[in-house]
This record gives sequence, C-alpha cells and structure tokens, in this order.
Amino acid sequence: MQYELTAHALAQPSEGEPLTVKDIAGALRVDSTTIYREINAGRLASYRVGTGRGTHRISRAAFSQYLVERGIPASGLAVAL
Repeated sequence: MQYELTAHALAQPSEGEPLTVKDIAGALRVDSTTIYREINAGRLASYRVGTGRGTHRISRAAFSQYLVERGIPASGLAVAL
C-alpha cells in the first residue's frame, strides 16, 4: 500500500500557530531530543496539548525569546516568526 502526503501534511505551520518540537528541531537543524532537553531544562518554554502525556507546543514568542537569549539570528531559520 502506498501513501502520499497531502498538501496539508507538507505545509509549514502558519504564522499564528504554535510550533511543534519537530518544527523547531528542523529550523535549528538539530535532533528533536535536543529540543526536549532544552524544554526539560527550562530554557525553552512550552505547554502540553492533548490527552495523557500530550504533545509539546511552543509559542512563536517563546521561540523568538529563546533565539535572542542565545544570540541565534532568526533570519537564517526555516520558520517564520
């Protein structure tokens, strides 16, 4: 059985939507484990959505603040802030 990605699955998150761990990992070109470490250490603010353990979401403002605190230029990232 073959699956194809729909246009929605290929789309980047829109500017108003919060980011996922995968979005941020891709933008910074690191593994998602690194992003989870930053969240668990309290260096990157996130919140959980969903039932059970849920999934992490990071607001664009929190990600922007994270970049500023570390001196990472936002212009070279694959995610629009």
